[in-house]
Amino acid sequence: MRRHFFDSTRTHRGAPLAWLGALCALAALALLPGRALAQTRDLSTQGQLIDRVAAIVNNGVILQSQLDDRVKQVVAELKAQGLTPPPQSVLRKQVLNSLILQQVQLQQAQQDGITISDDTLNAALQSVAARNGIPFADLPNALAQQGINYADYRDQMRDQLMIGLLRERDVLQRIVVTPRQIDQFLAHQAQEPTAGEEYDVSHILIAVPPNATPAELTAARKLADKVDTLAKDGKNFAKLAVTYSSSADALKGGNLGWRKGVDLPTFLTNVVPKLKPGQVSAPIRTPSGFHIVKLDNIRRQEHKDIVEQVHVRHILLIPNALQDNATVRQRLEKIRKEILEHKIKFSVIAASVSQDPGSASQGGDLGWQSPKEFTPRFAKAISALKVGQISQPFQTRFGWHIAQLLGKRKYDETKEMKRLHAMEAIRASRADEDAELWLQRLRDDAYVKILTD
Repeated sequence: MRRHFFDSTRTHRGAPLAWLGALCALAALALLPGRALAQTRDLSTQGQLIDRVAAIVNNGVILQSQLDDRVKQVVAELKAQGLTPPPQSVLRKQVLNSLILQQVQLQQAQQDGITISDDTLNAALQSVAARNGIPFADLPNALAQQGINYADYRDQMRDQLMIGLLRERDVLQRIVVTPRQIDQFLAHQAQEPTAGEEYDVSHILIAVPPNATPAELTAARKLADKVDTLAKDGKNFAKLAVTYSSSADALKGGNLGWRKGVDLPTFLTNVVPKLKPGQVSAPIRTPSGFHIVKLDNIRRQEHKDIVEQVHVRHILLIPNALQDNATVRQRLEKIRKEILEHKIKFSVIAASVSQDPGSASQGGDLGWQSPKEFTPRFAKAISALKVGQISQPFQTRFGWHIAQLLGKRKYDETKEMKRLHAMEAIRASRADEDAELWLQRLRDDAYVKILTD
């Protein structure tokens, strides 16, 4: 089967810096760009309506052409998976809801001043090309062969990166993990015989408003019971998700992908391990609504105690209104030259100018870490270095860096590393449900008027 470049690519969801990378690299890039923010009811010279508004979202709009194009894409994706699309009326409603959620998030990101530079965007597109085994320069032609306009694709990617940064800031970074929670997690993991297993899970969310009335709660419960019965009677679960689910991943058949047991959403940690592949759970009540969960498959993931680690220090400078990308890069080039010529010490200048609050006071020292704990662009930059070497300036989503590799080693994970991994797993397990609630709040706070059937 031909690989579509807008297919999702899942990565480990645990690491704080990796979560956004997962969301960006593994986001569904086929979402239509939400950039048509002006109403276009233009008429041709013959007086024929060219386009019309499908929905108003705050101060922006979703056009009928956007909705039509996205419906066609979803139909093609479902057929590629061997699924029969639901009725057009149902599918259009789900797709429109997806576009509304995307528009709400983009507007919030723009309001908060979240931007994606061209360098960051190009780095993300290079990753897409690399994952698909083609040179970056060939990406436009490869997309064109699948009927995808490269300019539109860049807009889609930029939108997804903006949404990813917004979610990381408003969801993941607000999840607080206490030392007691880590202790309890490690104690439970030590007694859990299935700690090394991974689960391929799908779910359907029947949403319940935060302040639901008794009538709304009863209606949601009845719908959840109906969907649960259909699923257990053998109806295609992915098609049911596309038809009924209110989750952001509904149009992907509700699939959450492969998750380690410790990375499952909190409300599923005691449910999924008890299911057999193909089995469907009873509806599960959470603050966001009722979830129906299916275990698609299970596999054993062997744990390796020996890990590759690198010792790195860096200097981070963040572009702003007064210093653009070019200025910041030139400044780092000058700093690098002065360090190499022994005019200044790396640690001294890092403590003075680096804008990384976590490492500046330590002279830029990031300590010993596995490369996978870094963003892909950062990991790639340090992988090319020899011990003692300082990189040329490079850009990640956080800003511009120069980095020095201080050492490499193979390391047997310590108690501290296990605690770090435990914290990441706890945060990942809470991220899904918190993200659903956050998205519901954004949607509820937005002015939305639907103008299409």
